[in-house]
Amino acid sequence: MNPPVPILSARHLIKRYGRVTALDGADFDLYPGEVLAVIGDNGAGKSTLIKVISGAVTPDAGEIRLAGEVVHFDSPMQAREAGIETVYQTLALSPALSITDNLFLGRELRRRGLLGSVLRMLDRRAMERFAREKLTELGLTTIQNIGQAVETLSGGQRQGVAVARAAAFAAKVIILDEPTAALGVKESARVLDLIRQVKRRGLSIVLVSHNMPHVFEVADRVHIHRLGRRIAVVDPKRISASEAVAIMTGAKAPEDIQAA
Repeated sequence: MNPPVPILSARHLIKRYGRVTALDGADFDLYPGEVLAVIGDNGAGKSTLIKVISGAVTPDAGEIRLAGEVVHFDSPMQAREAGIETVYQTLALSPALSITDNLFLGRELRRRGLLGSVLRMLDRRAMERFAREKLTELGLTTIQNIGQAVETLSGGQRQGVAVARAAAFAAKVIILDEPTAALGVKESARVLDLIRQVKRRGLSIVLVSHNMPHVFEVADRVHIHRLGRRIAVVDPKRISASEAVAIMTGAKAPEDIQAA
């Protein structure tokens, strides 16, 4: 039986900033329908890795494949068009705009006929209906008014809107960069539930996080990044969080832990 083909993979990625090598022959594999956590110490290169596979940064060398096909992303827009959505830690939401407007930011629906093509009028009813459907699908029922400004929402609700936007338009992959970093316990739990909901819809998820309990709660596999490259991929059901941290920091070699 043939092994599954990664939905998103990278081989031998290299990215240098002057004398600093951020990626040093990095590899990456994300399989269909899984949650892959990416962990690493500060300066390990994981942020650069995520920026490369999401189109925000162009690598100096290496290959990226999406659904088995070689791809070249020169911008995040190209990655989005290919089916990869990214939710950065800053969320990239416009606080003064409504929830609906934020979901469709840069992808607004226009009315049919001359009203849309000539007068460029938006189809607000269709946008609001779509926004409500997507929020309901992800269980974000605490948001009653989708016309309210994002600045009136709690931190967890804002994160939910950002995840809902990514889930609404991602065809293949969602990348979440530290989605619970600035949230409390209750709101963090809600975001983890959102990740499970998105996974149930069949999308593949890359979760970048420093929070080991969250990683080990939702991840199917853990990609450990160190010194600009992948040094191990571990099963969170077979090793402990402390062992993963030991690999991440270089205190122990991956083979020593997996053989123990």
